[in-house]
Amino acid sequence: MQKITRDVLVSKAVSLLENGTVNAVLGWGKGEFVYDVTPTMFETADEIRENFVWNDFCGANFSKYLVSKTKKIEGKILVFLKPCDTYSFNQLLTEHRFDREKVYVVGVPCEGMADISKVKALAGEGIANIDFTDAGLVVTNFYDETKTIAYADVMAERCVNCKSKKHVAFDELLGETGEVISSARFDEVAKIEAMTPDERFAFWQGELSRCIRCNACRDVCPACTCEKCVFDNPNSGAENKAPATTFEEQMFHIIRAFHVAGRCTDCGECSRVCPQNIPLHLLNRKFIRDIDNFYGEYQAGAEVGSRAPLVDYTLDDLEAADVFERREEE
Repeated sequence: MQKITRDVLVSKAVSLLENGTVNAVLGWGKGEFVYDVTPTMFETADEIRENFVWNDFCGANFSKYLVSKTKKIEGKILVFLKPCDTYSFNQLLTEHRFDREKVYVVGVPCEGMADISKVKALAGEGIANIDFTDAGLVVTNFYDETKTIAYADVMAERCVNCKSKKHVAFDELLGETGEVISSARFDEVAKIEAMTPDERFAFWQGELSRCIRCNACRDVCPACTCEKCVFDNPNSGAENKAPATTFEEQMFHIIRAFHVAGRCTDCGECSRVCPQNIPLHLLNRKFIRDIDNFYGEYQAGAEVGSRAPLVDYTLDDLEAADVFERREEE
């Protein structure tokens, strides 16, 4: 599915590392399985040639990693960013979370990434290998049985409803950048809004009840970069632990959604890493949709330094009474 090959990315990374432009490369590294791709810091050309990966499971957004990595590496870090990743990159720059001068961004075009949970749903567990062909993913299990699956059938939700093929930040591009897309990403939100209050409560109760409080969503989220989190504070009453009550189970995600409101770029990382396949991105998209409806269209991370409507007070700001009035009319 990907048009840019691994060899092109490896060649670029090795070249920039060996000519001294960068001192390290943040890229995708080999895991135990072909779909087990891990964000990896490479510091030698040999490491890159041996372990660098580029395939349809390279969905990780590296923007957040720069917050900590730029403090540990001397000189510049090369980071490969897909179009959707660059929005998170700009948002973190707006929040002064890392030094732009310490990063060299190479933009890579993306035709969409695969969702391993969808692959397993179609091919079954026990995947030994996956080959990427023009016909689709050729999945081989531990019994040497193969099955070919079309890319369109396993594309990640955020890629099906991609908001932009345009890189909004880069030092150089591999290939060409695209355009902002008029996608159907708010359709699922509209379906939930059309439910009765009891139906909405039942929907979210059913989804959030699967949460095991692993904190993967928080840890991967580019908008969650607090060095100390309330959920790690034993005196907060909401310390990281298995949910003991339905109230805590619900409030963990609701509090987090409010925390990133106006700053979420809709990168979808929260849903990608959730081991319980909870559609957490829908909470954030609800807030994005409301901000667009109440304050005018706004895309977090589209420009460095842009002020989100929630932190940019004007005399024309929407009043609470107007919100309720609009909802009654709907």
